[in-house]
Amino acid sequence: MTSWSRHPRENLGLLIGLVLLAGLTTISVVGELQLTTAMVAAPIVASFLADVRRTAVVAVGAVLASAFGGLWLDLPMTGSYWFRVGLCIGLSVLATVSALLRDRREARLRRMIVIAETAQRAVLRSMPTAIGSVGLAARYVSASEEALVGGDLYEVAATPYGVRVIVGDVRGKGLEAVQTAAAVLGAFRAAAFTEPDPASLARRIDEALLQHIGDEEFVTAILGQFHGEHVVLANCGHHPPLLVTHAGAALVDTGEPTLPLGLGSAPVLSEHTWPAGSRLLFYTDGLVEARDRQGEFFPLDDFATELGEGPVDEALDRLVERLLTFGSHDTSDDVALVLAQNG
Repeated sequence: MTSWSRHPRENLGLLIGLVLLAGLTTISVVGELQLTTAMVAAPIVASFLADVRRTAVVAVGAVLASAFGGLWLDLPMTGSYWFRVGLCIGLSVLATVSALLRDRREARLRRMIVIAETAQRAVLRSMPTAIGSVGLAARYVSASEEALVGGDLYEVAATPYGVRVIVGDVRGKGLEAVQTAAAVLGAFRAAAFTEPDPASLARRIDEALLQHIGDEEFVTAILGQFHGEHVVLANCGHHPPLLVTHAGAALVDTGEPTLPLGLGSAPVLSEHTWPAGSRLLFYTDGLVEARDRQGEFFPLDDFATELGEGPVDEALDRLVERLLTFGSHDTSDDVALVLAQNG
């Protein structure tokens, strides 16, 4: 891998700065114009994109061009001339310091992202390929490098009441969002085996979450319970799942969504037929709110029937590839996906 491909933004800043410096120097020499102070424009522009080392290279070039440009034009070495050279030096130093401070901020941000991603991987367990007669697959699509890690979550549990699943999305991003997701999953794992239905389970999670989050934080989530050819859902301000059968695909009507978890959620149960061989896709808003370069939303309906083709893991991988291709492999939000099959 070349240096340019490893650091495209920084190298672009260096290139722009050097080209600008060369242009100013050419104008000064050929046109015999006094541009002593104007040379500082090169390191200032470079500092917007380049790192401190590359900005310093342009800054040194600007100072040299400013100092020796007067000698080339045979300008009198007056106090005014050296003042302009000193001004160029001072502003070049400021441009370099600005690049240094930005580098440090970006380094701290990268460290925080690594910490959050590590915590996220510890929170989200591997999804089993099947529990009883329910086939399962899960995928997590991380946002682009420029975006902070999100708090999307999923979990499944085999309980005395049937197979239960939760898919949710924490408001906000970063390490705090991951900590909130951990609190939700901890409450789900603790209460999934004792609460009689997904609605009461959601209320238990809501009560537990209130002890961990602030007044303006919340988690949208949908909880499902599979039993035979029926699925019971409790929607807490989340996107409804997509039902895929041999006849086609359609969103499940879960009724009016109630408040998200953490805001006093009290969802109403909705029961639906889940025929043998059919599939349910649970997802977070990063899927349906993904945009392409023209600003168009991801057309889930266009690819919905493909979710019924092949094994569940291959079907989910195909959907992820469609999403990444649609967004040119650059997404602004994390996406959590769970695909469940009856039989």
